[in-house]
Amino acid sequence: MEVLDPPAVRRWARLATDALGGAKAEIDALNVFPVADGDTGTNLHLTMLSAAEAVEALPDDVDAAVMWQTLSYGALIGARGNSGVIVSQALRGLAEVLKDGSDLRAGLLRAATLAREAVARPVEGTVLSVLEAAARAVQEVTGDLAAVARRAAGAARAALRRTPEQLDVLARSGVVDAGGAGLAIILESLERVITDSHSDRYDVPAPTARISPMTEVGAGYEVMYLLDADDDAVAKLREELDAMGDSLVVVGGGGLWNVHVHVGEAGPAVEAALRAGRPYRIRITYLAERTHRASAGRGVVSVAAGDGIAALFEECGAVVVRRDPGTRPTLPAMLAAIREAGSEVAVLPNDEGARAVATAAAEIAREDGVVVSVLPTRATVQGLAALAVHDPLRRFDDDVVAMTDAAGHTRHGHLVVADREAVTSAGVCRPGDVLGLIDGDVSVIGETLEDVATLVVDRMVAGGGELVTLVTGADAPVRLAGHVEAHLGAIRPDVDLVVYDGEQGGYPLLIGVE
Repeated sequence: MEVLDPPAVRRWARLATDALGGAKAEIDALNVFPVADGDTGTNLHLTMLSAAEAVEALPDDVDAAVMWQTLSYGALIGARGNSGVIVSQALRGLAEVLKDGSDLRAGLLRAATLAREAVARPVEGTVLSVLEAAARAVQEVTGDLAAVARRAAGAARAALRRTPEQLDVLARSGVVDAGGAGLAIILESLERVITDSHSDRYDVPAPTARISPMTEVGAGYEVMYLLDADDDAVAKLREELDAMGDSLVVVGGGGLWNVHVHVGEAGPAVEAALRAGRPYRIRITYLAERTHRASAGRGVVSVAAGDGIAALFEECGAVVVRRDPGTRPTLPAMLAAIREAGSEVAVLPNDEGARAVATAAAEIAREDGVVVSVLPTRATVQGLAALAVHDPLRRFDDDVVAMTDAAGHTRHGHLVVADREAVTSAGVCRPGDVLGLIDGDVSVIGETLEDVATLVVDRMVAGGGELVTLVTGADAPVRLAGHVEAHLGAIRPDVDLVVYDGEQGGYPLLIGVE
């Protein structure tokens, strides 16, 4: 082959994707740097898959410039993880030079330059070192395209073997660099396309020592997003993110960027992106060791804001995530509970704020193969209703539908004592007033818990209902539930009543009507 024409680029993208797909588990096992999250092979495979699918969608008569540009774009928008983002930038470098498909030497040099420029704090012994070794090795090669491709692949393989000499964490773990191993496969795939060789074997060096399992890595969160922004804004963003964390890689150009960083707190990294431009496809991953796999079977995770409520959920078989009233559970706690619960998990957030945390944890757990459904429970009583119909012997999807239906047919209310003057949908309240809320809105303002509780229950059962659930709080008067029970017995003797001691703070009474 004399030039890398469009059909050759398409074949290379597919061959590299397939080769990485076959080797991803072996590459994942090498992954100890920058964090030991065991996903580098998977990330590189998904990055190349995005590039391959982009070029395969092009018509057969497309010219070389469009083919290379599309390859680069596909990798950019699909890049995953630290190494995936770097490889996408390397493909951009090749695309800038190889518009006519002939000068692979210059293309590799440009690829190495752009890749290093994209990394805020380059480290030797990584994919950058392997790429630069390949680029340097071909600069003195005289000969055709095949000779250049062979030298690049051979130099990458030799550089990969040297990575433990350059990076202590690799030497201590007895592994070569995972990102470099993936890049070596990509360059070997290129060699095979150019030389028309058909060997299916790609050598991934196995670890020479047992890697000690880790319960958690220290960086906190991996944050990735695509960003529409101009160059000046991105330059400022780089400075902000570099001060926040590490493993910062920003690639792209022409108004479209892919940003990757490891930070202690994810929120500020996303807020910085909002100041720079328009972020989207935001991915936030808790950097826990990927060897944490879910236990087998069906399970339910439920958020609880009181000891009594927690005990009640646990009696029903749920894995409980505790939170204080007015706060959200932490993402690590939610993720750990999902993994503990099983391989098919229904999550009951029981609070609007907790639902956002549950959704983020579910996304992470799904990457580990866990089937997770976050149900739209906005209150504890809806969670109790959902758990009441949970059947682990039913198909998971059918169980989720039944639980969701039960929660959706449960109106929720609660009492709270006002601590300041405010304007509500029921009028002005003052400190010490008792507020009765129905489905999140203030419906009643009164002087005593007993009076407000009966008014709220009256309004909730007026629209129909067969079962009333009361959950008393830590500060509820002893007579409160009995007062409501007597009132219901007088006006609606047909309604069943269940009372639980939830021991929750802040809310003297939670009310559910099914």
